[in-house]
Amino acid sequence: MGCTGYAEGVAEGFLFDRTTRVQETPDGGWRAEISPRWNIFGVPNGGYLAAVGPAGLARLVPHPDLLSVSAYYPTKTEPGQAFVRAETIRIGKRVSTGVVRVEQAGEPRVHLTAMYTDLSMADGPTHVETGPPAFPPPEECVRAEGPIAPEFVQNFDMWLTPESAGWATGRRSGHAEMSGWVRFIDGRPPDPASMPLFADCLPPAIFNLIQPAWTPTLELTVHVRTRPSPGWLQVRFTTRYLQHGHLEEDGEIWDESGTLVGLSRQLAQARA
Repeated sequence: MGCTGYAEGVAEGFLFDRTTRVQETPDGGWRAEISPRWNIFGVPNGGYLAAVGPAGLARLVPHPDLLSVSAYYPTKTEPGQAFVRAETIRIGKRVSTGVVRVEQAGEPRVHLTAMYTDLSMADGPTHVETGPPAFPPPEECVRAEGPIAPEFVQNFDMWLTPESAGWATGRRSGHAEMSGWVRFIDGRPPDPASMPLFADCLPPAIFNLIQPAWTPTLELTVHVRTRPSPGWLQVRFTTRYLQHGHLEEDGEIWDESGTLVGLSRQLAQARA
C-alpha cells in the first residue's frame, strides 16, 4: 500500500489534505469531493484537480512520492462528488506508473497519467544551469488579495513581484511572466503531492501581455525533482508563444533553500 508523500495522519487538519482525500468504494474505485474552495470564478483549478486524481493511484503503488503527472481536461469539472478510477500500469523497483480518470455524472472530466518513486533514494549525476530567480523578498513584493482575487487565492500566502503585479492595476509589463513567493496560508509544508497545485497557482503569465481573459487549462504536466524544504516557494511562469488563442506556460518551482523542486508546462486557451 502506497501513500501520498505526506505522513499519514499528520496533515488531517490542513485544507489541501482534506480536499484531496479519497475514500475507497465497493467497486474498487475511489470517491472524492471536489471542493469549491479551490475554485476560480466557479470552476475548480486545474492544478487542484491534477492533485486529486493521483490521490487514488497513490493508494495502489509502493512508492511514496509523486514524480510526474500529466492531466488532460476534456470537459469542465464541477464542485461536488466525483469518482476516481485508478489503474496501475507497472510497479517497478524504482518507479511505478498508472492511469487515472476522474468522473462526474458518469462522464470523464479529467484523464491523468502519473508516476511515483521514492525521492529520498534518488541518486545520479546532477547539473542545474541556473539558480533560483533573482527577485525581491516577499516583504518587498505585492500581496495577491483584494476584491478581484478569486476564492482560490485566499488559500495561499501569495506575493507577486512588482513587475508581475502590474496587470491588476492596468499597468501590464508587456512581458508574459508571472513570478512571486507562495505558501499555504494554513502553514502546511509543501510536498510532492501538492506540486501540481503550486504549478498552477499564479494568474496566467499572459495577463501581463494582453487584457485578462478566461484562460482554461487544456493539459498540465508537472515533474517533481525533489522533496521541497518547509517554507516559501519561489515560482516563475512564462509564456513565449500565444498563437490563435492557444499558449504554453512553462513553470519552475524552487524551495526556500534555493533547490529546484518542480517544473511544469501547460497548454491553455485564452478566451474573451
